[in-house]
Amino acid sequence: MMINYFQRVNISAGIVPMTQSTAGAPFYNWDTSQKSLILSSFFWGYVLSQVPAGLLARRFGAKVVLGSATATGGILCFFHPMAANSGWESICALRVLTGLVQGSVYPCVHTLLAKWVPRTERGLLTTGVYSGAQFGTAVILVTSGFIFESTIGWPGLFYLSGGLSLAWALLFFWQAANEPSTASRIRKCEKEYIESLTGSNSANQSMPVPWMSIFNSPAFYGLLAAHCGFTWGFYTLLTEMPTYLSSVLQLNVKSNAFLSSLPYFAMGLLCFVVSPISDLLINRGTISITTARKLFNSIGQWGPMACLIGLGYMTADEKTWAILLLTLAVGINAGCSCGYLINHIDLSPNFAGPMMGVTNGIAGVTSIVAPLVVGAIISDEEDPSQWRMVFFITGGIYLVCNTLFVIFGKATIQLWNEPPSTSSTMTLRSNLENDSRSIAPTSDKDNRF
Repeated sequence: MMINYFQRVNISAGIVPMTQSTAGAPFYNWDTSQKSLILSSFFWGYVLSQVPAGLLARRFGAKVVLGSATATGGILCFFHPMAANSGWESICALRVLTGLVQGSVYPCVHTLLAKWVPRTERGLLTTGVYSGAQFGTAVILVTSGFIFESTIGWPGLFYLSGGLSLAWALLFFWQAANEPSTASRIRKCEKEYIESLTGSNSANQSMPVPWMSIFNSPAFYGLLAAHCGFTWGFYTLLTEMPTYLSSVLQLNVKSNAFLSSLPYFAMGLLCFVVSPISDLLINRGTISITTARKLFNSIGQWGPMACLIGLGYMTADEKTWAILLLTLAVGINAGCSCGYLINHIDLSPNFAGPMMGVTNGIAGVTSIVAPLVVGAIISDEEDPSQWRMVFFITGGIYLVCNTLFVIFGKATIQLWNEPPSTSSTMTLRSNLENDSRSIAPTSDKDNRF
């Protein structure tokens, strides 16, 4: 997740020095509209590959798809400086290609998590994996300032991203496994423990995806709304924060890079605070899984909504408060890691990958629209009142989308997770067990770990 977010975020960090005169590095006179197109073009390819990637991961295994996509994205990183010299249209085209290969990340990782993560540890372990997105974002942003001021300049950011991606892909091909049954370095008792508590059946690998049942499920639409809300808010701030810090708060490149990374470090750390609390509340029977998902998702979206409303009234004279609110607005998003983000696995362990492909693909459309909306609103990047409108729109989307999740969301295994031949009585019993007030393992086999 860290490595793939290096590929995703490097342009958000690099767009500022790429359009400013710095010693020894080329720069380009791209206007606000062109920069918005560059920042959003990644998602044009990203939304197209989500569903195919989920299906490919089920057909050929997530290991091959994810490893190949990361390696290909790393190669594309090396061509970014050359594309920028050819014009903003060329860099847009390269970002579309990067988005196409990056579209496989979440469906593949979700497919792997559905196979590997026991439900009693789902909050902590899933959050641990996905926190790599926040730490990857933070690392690339905090180091970018030093890279920009070094002799290699902003092109070095893309070269380093590419090199690390290729190195990781080789390591992943060597060490990874699609599921416990194919892992060479795992004990039999551990394999049985994981398989008994995941709910993902390798025997059902050839099952067709029940698309009609998925699209007729109210719980799926609640999940989709929450995913769209998070994506709009997260990527609005991710793509526009460096520009906001530079233009409104008037911070230099190095300060900008450090402060842009701070919210993502906060989010990554808070992920490890909220996830064990969520698992503890569920495993002790304090609240049901459904209640936990809705509670933590509400914290993760309504909390940032309040911060963005306050941020809309900040000026350059109130840097400290503005930075604090920005940090909280992104950091509190950590609650969503125990909310919508793992709800696909709650609803259907067997089809978590394809479901993630659908919701992430549709939510990816908001990633395209959000920077374009910002570009349409912001005519003067130094005008706080124009940024206020951006923050208010983002807060409103958080409010509406999480409300839909609270109304329609569930966290019980759905009937269509199993083959049609499976007894409906057994599936309904599984639903009740998985959303009971305690899901702690009770059998001797479950207690081995």
